[in-house]
Amino acid sequence: MLTIHVPLAVRLTEDGERLPGHAVAVEGDRIVAIGPADELAGAYPAARVRHWPGELAPGRCAVDAAAWLEAAYHPDPREVGLPGIPGTDPLTGSALAALPMDEVRWGHSARRGLQRLLREGVTSVVGPFTRPAVRTAVQRSGLTVLAAPRPATLSAGARADFAVHATDGRCLATVLAGRLLHRRA
Repeated sequence: MLTIHVPLAVRLTEDGERLPGHAVAVEGDRIVAIGPADELAGAYPAARVRHWPGELAPGRCAVDAAAWLEAAYHPDPREVGLPGIPGTDPLTGSALAALPMDEVRWGHSARRGLQRLLREGVTSVVGPFTRPAVRTAVQRSGLTVLAAPRPATLSAGARADFAVHATDGRCLATVLAGRLLHRRA
């Protein structure tokens, strides 16, 4: 189904020109058009329309994702209070070394870490990922895995990966391959 995302403004690159009144039309996993919102609505009258109270731009690239996911444990909120788990903040160093970690636990931790990245508007990560459970979680997440960071741009025909941020910087939504994977209530 075709969806037109109508934010307050669109930026084609992270630091590109702010285009108020513009929108992004997405079908499947691709951007089909970017332009003035009223023109896109006229061109695609049957499209679903999502209005966002923020600015739509390419998502962030997490250059430190390997360390974030493979050298930190992201506790499940239900674990808080168990030995070695004082809260939900990631555990590293000696706190991590004190936990009994296996591949299953690394996989669960990676999924929670990936959810935190999506909540920040991340659409790509820099690898490689050496732990099998972490690598599997990253592959299943839909995030683009890069060997090195590169500038992201929005254009017709490109994969529909972007984020919407409020004026205060909070991420309102993260879209990967046309799928809304994070939406702030």
